[in-house]
Amino acid sequence: MTIHLRADRAVFRFSGPDAHKLLNDVVTGEIPTTGTGESEVAAAWALLSPQGKILAEGLAGHAEDAIWVDVHQSVADDFFKRMKMYRLRAQAVIDDLRETHRVGFAQDEEPPGIRHTDRMGPIDMGWRTIAPVEAAKGWVQDDTFYQSERIGVGIVHQGNDFPANDAFAHDIGLDILDGIDFVKGCYVGQEVVSRMKHRGTARRRPVIVSDIDAPAGSAVVAGSREAGTIGQVVDGRAVAIVRLDRITDSEAVTVGGKKVTVTLPAWATYAFGEAATEE
Repeated sequence: MTIHLRADRAVFRFSGPDAHKLLNDVVTGEIPTTGTGESEVAAAWALLSPQGKILAEGLAGHAEDAIWVDVHQSVADDFFKRMKMYRLRAQAVIDDLRETHRVGFAQDEEPPGIRHTDRMGPIDMGWRTIAPVEAAKGWVQDDTFYQSERIGVGIVHQGNDFPANDAFAHDIGLDILDGIDFVKGCYVGQEVVSRMKHRGTARRRPVIVSDIDAPAGSAVVAGSREAGTIGQVVDGRAVAIVRLDRITDSEAVTVGGKKVTVTLPAWATYAFGEAATEE
């Protein structure tokens, strides 16, 4: 069995009678109420600012009478601080497990211990597993395989592809990838999410960019106009969040002055050249 360490992920555990309500009331996704941590699907979610920008995002799964959440290390401090603020008088305990636990990814065989299916919409990546530091020492200490896999299917990650407070939930496709619950009650930033859905104002979407010879953060240029920037580059590929309306000819796109290939993820319900409805 091969498990790849995802060293850039931080683990938090939410427990107590109000743990589910605390999380479910402030993030975009539908947080699971129960589970054993043995192959249930992890819930995708994002914590938004009141203006609708993503402050943190990740997966959440129930196990051992608690909800296990992972976020990018770059936003872990801010996420912890904000969740403690939202907790107020709720009967919930938030444990910061950055020093004691690690996040891993397995694909060839289901791992032991706490694991949840890493599935976003129709895309089944494999398993997210969480284990104590000692157990993780036997994992492959390199996440290149995981990053290559998720880039190949067009999954965007905060910290790897965009910074905090820079993108909307629709920009990374959470509305398509089951990371937004449009039925549950209010959560932080919900008005912006709802407006983008019902008015069709999502301008930017993820696309897969191949044949890259440039670093992360380089501009995606369509014709003579910048359409977006590429995220983490692995083996010449990256995911970019781009303005669809600016890519009217997918054969005329460059990065770093060199022609690249841009394709839509298999799960995309959008198309190149689409223009969002003006508010």
